[in-house]
Amino acid sequence: MTGKHHTARHAPSTDQTSRREAIGGMVVAMAATTAGYDALAGAATKGKPVTIMCVIRYQIDPFQQDAFKRYAANWGRIIPRCGGHLVGYFLPHEGTNDIAWGLVAFDSLASYEAYRRRLKSHPEGRENFATSQAKRFILREERTFVELVDGTFNIPADLPATP
Repeated sequence: MTGKHHTARHAPSTDQTSRREAIGGMVVAMAATTAGYDALAGAATKGKPVTIMCVIRYQIDPFQQDAFKRYAANWGRIIPRCGGHLVGYFLPHEGTNDIAWGLVAFDSLASYEAYRRRLKSHPEGRENFATSQAKRFILREERTFVELVDGTFNIPADLPATP
């Protein structure tokens, strides 16, 4: 699992707690916006339940958000063709202006590995990676793999009725 061909090399962050909290918060926020666990078991996984999600945290050039937006939109076509279930890409909206996210779900780590092989040989995928390198709008990229805790996903608020 390497992303050497499209990941810029920079010194590691010393703010590990902040990064972990941000990743965890993003996973929770993305889960809240999806239609439910069953919705993640779509055509990309052929009805198998999704067990892992790849959370990609990007540090982007804030002056090139439009370039990153095009890059992400391209993945909207490419990722499903290569076997990933694209949950979504997210640009900064308010607050920090240089952090973006991508979430892609899989039924297993083996499925992710097969997806990565297909992605590296996909012509549009190679072109998208090359564009990000040439335009340098991605400054840093991190991947974290998370798994769903059964019984905790997409549970709506249960507030008592107010008078």
